[in-house]
Amino acid sequence: MNDQNIDPVLGRGDATPSEQIDTFPVDGPIDQISFRSSELTAVCPVTEQPDFYSIMIMYRPDDRCIETKSLKLYLRTFEGVGIFAEHLAPKIAQHLSAAVGVPVAVTLEQQLRGGIVTTVTAPGSAA
Repeated sequence: MNDQNIDPVLGRGDATPSEQIDTFPVDGPIDQISFRSSELTAVCPVTEQPDFYSIMIMYRPDDRCIETKSLKLYLRTFEGVGIFAEHLAPKIAQHLSAAVGVPVAVTLEQQLRGGIVTTVTAPGSAA
């Protein structure tokens, strides 16, 4: 399921949040894959208050697809991490792009804070 000698998280009851992104082969032509979640949280690095995000992930797979359970566990690694949205979006985009070998776009929308909604879009590049 992945290219490394690491057990995939899918089907493991003991899987915990980690940076591991499992992938699986594309089976047929796919124009685009999109994921959306409201289960992303981090912490403001200045105030240490929680930040809640909606995230949209979009990419056009070449030969590998992102497995969703490993994605969900990866997003949980940011709980309690002090990071600005402007740094979080490109970090996620780059990590996912590296996993599938194609550009992955990530858009974060931070829930209302101080009367402002912040939206950040970052393109990942295939490395």
